[in-house]
Amino acid sequence: MSVLTLFYQASTPVVYAMARKPGTDVFRPLTGEHPTDETLPGLLILRTEGRMTFASVPSVTEGFRNLVQAANPRVVVFECSGIPDFEYTALRALIRFDQKLAQQGIELWLASLNPTALNVVNRSPLGETLGHKRMFFNAQAAFAAYEERVVRKSAAPSAE
Repeated sequence: MSVLTLFYQASTPVVYAMARKPGTDVFRPLTGEHPTDETLPGLLILRTEGRMTFASVPSVTEGFRNLVQAANPRVVVFECSGIPDFEYTALRALIRFDQKLAQQGIELWLASLNPTALNVVNRSPLGETLGHKRMFFNAQAAFAAYEERVVRKSAAPSAE
């Protein structure tokens, strides 16, 4: 029974959106429990936990797809601090996710990659696609970059 429970937990990880606790660099699940937590229009920060493998990919992909559909973002930040590594199948799924988002005019950014996961991503076509402009040290850096690149840019008066 314990082995079955472990397999179930590994294959159905929790997936959730995140928001920033006001006045801090702390990001936590967007549950409605903290109504003053900050989000930015058009930015969706997603998180899951555990090793990304062929077993967990379907559940994570479905969760991400549902959250993206509900939020209709311009940018999706995948906060990866809870992911120690990406198995090959999971990395391919992440590449497909990036491509599907791009077809909808949505950018995928990665944040908080652990060293092993970062190495795997950098050695893949995804690392080349994302480059340094779409990979961030942590969620706060991605949040700030979105604020700078998108929010302030769209709020600036045009020079017409």
